Order: sequence, then structure tokens, then C-alpha cells
Amino acid sequence: MAALMWRTGCAQRQISRLFGCGNFPLSSVPVRVLHTNGRRKLHAASTSMVAKIRPLYVLLGTGGGYAAFRQYENYKDHHQEKLGLEVQRKVAYTWEVALYKSVPTRLLSRAWGRLNQVELPTWLRKPVYSLYIWTFGVNMKEAAVEDLHQYRNLSEFFRRKLKPQARPVCDSHSVISPSDGKILHFGRVKNCEVEQVKGVTYSLESFLGPQTWTENLSISKSSFQDQLVTQEGNELYHCVIYLAPGDYHCFHSPTDWNVYHRRHFPGSLMSVNPGVARWIKELFCYNERVVLTGGWKHGFFSLTAVGATNVGSIRIYFDRDLQTNCPRYSKGSHNDLSYVTNHNQDGIVMRKGEQLGEFNLGSTIVLIFEAPKDFTFRLKPGQKIHFGEAVGSM
Repeated sequence: MAALMWRTGCAQRQISRLFGCGNFPLSSVPVRVLHTNGRRKLHAASTSMVAKIRPLYVLLGTGGGYAAFRQYENYKDHHQEKLGLEVQRKVAYTWEVALYKSVPTRLLSRAWGRLNQVELPTWLRKPVYSLYIWTFGVNMKEAAVEDLHQYRNLSEFFRRKLKPQARPVCDSHSVISPSDGKILHFGRVKNCEVEQVKGVTYSLESFLGPQTWTENLSISKSSFQDQLVTQEGNELYHCVIYLAPGDYHCFHSPTDWNVYHRRHFPGSLMSVNPGVARWIKELFCYNERVVLTGGWKHGFFSLTAVGATNVGSIRIYFDRDLQTNCPRYSKGSHNDLSYVTNHNQDGIVMRKGEQLGEFNLGSTIVLIFEAPKDFTFRLKPGQKIHFGEAVGSM
């Protein structure tokens, strides 16, 4: 027993010296306190780790990753189309649209716009622009300025002008293509629904907004579509043109008409390429857009410029007050401006082929107009079209 007590005392003294606690009983050594402090440190580290995982980063990661996955799916669909195979329509679920919209495309598009304004060194211009030309199949022989060194930044290159003879305007048809691009869909508007691509629609009223731009349109008719038709026996038609990144980015007046009103819808800036247009119902109603409405010889006429990812900037040449993709605008609202005044009842008079506006990269133009029942489109779905070529006539 004495030997056991001696060994216990030695162990006590060794532990006391180890912790610097003097001579006191073994039970008083703060062993449990050490474990508690360890748990506290571990908990503090965990809390610090969680604090660093911010919601924005999670949204960027999940939304960006999902957007990349969708782009891959669109690439596969496009490859199937090239092979002549039928592509199955896959309309997005609500949660998929919400996830895609969580990506801060407006902020990214503003950043891209600022980057495009950065002046490139002369020696770097040709390699950068040549890569873009090769990637998107740009035909620089049509450009008014073919020398790549003359474009100081990417923005100037995107908004390059064409030679006057590069796009002759068709005089034999009443409506021409306002831009270069690909025909996504065209035809009559039915049941207040417009097809953005075959089988995928959006609401006419949601797209144009409430009918308040002129007193000449009847509000006694039952449907929004009927309210737009001003002349007996006429129908409402539409045409959707997609501008790819390699296309000429300016757009022109598609006919002789008067622009009475401008409506600007701030919104998302999701991609509008054909794959996404097949996937997201009412895509054009979600995205930022500028709606120009007015009249031509057959009644109602409208041209809408739809924004897209990296295309937050939509410019209308005769409207210097228009500013798109600005933080001060809130989503879900719209801003109206009337071009008709007491001193100018005609609004903005546009002639067929006259320059109207431009995008900073590529996007979509939607024409919605009234015409007689014998109006005939001179188009094929999916065809490539250039500014000035025929869309249709009576």
C-alpha cells in the first residue's frame, strides 16, 4: 500500500510540473477543461468556415454550373439538328428557371460591357479579333473597315458598320428583315400566344405589356390580341429573328412606319440562343427588352429588341434617354415614353432600311404587326437571313 501511495504521489508531482500548477491533488488537474477548450476552438473554426460560405458564392457556383450544363445540352441538341435528327422538346421546370435566374447575369453583363470598352494595344488587336472571327464565322469583307487595327476595342468591333452595297434593301416586299440572323419562328398570332420557337410560346400581353400607348386602339374588344387589330379583316402576325454573336449587330427599320411609343422592361439577361428558347417558356418575357410600337399603312406595328447575356446594352439611335441594364431599374417594372407630342403628332417617322439601333453583341428581334389576311411570309423556319431581305408581303 505504501508503495502504491508513493507512486501516486510521484505521478501527481509529474503532472503538476507539466501544467505548472504546483502541488495539489490530481483531481484538480484541468484535463476536462482542456477537452472543453478544444471543442470550443473546433466550434469556432467551424463557425468561421460557415461564415466564409456566403449565399452569393453558392448561387454563383450552382447557377453557373447549371447554366454550363444547359449549354452542353444545347450543344448536343444542335448537333442532332445538324444530323437531321428530331430534337425532343424539354421545357424547363419552374425550379430550373429560378436557378438559372439566380445567376447575376445583369451584373456580369455590365462587367462585360466595361471590359469591351478597354482599349487594346495595337499589336494585340489582330490576334484577338482574328480569334473571334474564326470562332463565330465573321465575314470581314462586308465590313466598312476591314483593317482590324482600326478597331480600338471589342465594342467598336462588335458594332462595326457594313459597306453600303453589302445589304441591298428589297423594294418589292412591304416588310424586310431588320437585321442579320436566323429565323426562329413566324406566322399568325393565335389565342394571344406567340411562339418563340415551334411548340414553345409566350403571352402576347406579358411581352408587350398593358395596352396604354395610344388612344386609337379599341379597348372594348374582348382579348388583348383583338385590341391590337385596328382594321376590319386584318390579322396579327409575328416573326422572331435570332442574332448570333458573329452577325452584324445593328438593326434597321423593317418597313415604312411611325414609332409612337417606347416601353422599356428591365429584366433578366438569360441567353436567347435557339436551344434556350426551346427550353424556357416565356423566355422573352423574362428578359430585358425595348418595345417600340406604332403604326404602318395596314395598322398596328411593333419591333422589340430583346436583351441577352452580355447584351445588356440596347441602343435606339433616336432615343438618347434610353438606358438599359442599369442598377436603378427594378425587375418586374416598365418605363414608358411617348414620342407623340402636341407639336409632333406623327411620332418618329422611319423609312424602310433606315438605321434604327444596335446591340453590343447578339440577341433577338421580334416583329409583331397587323396585316391583311392575304399577307404571305417569304421565309423558312431556321433559315439564315440578312438585313434587307424579304420577310413578306401581300
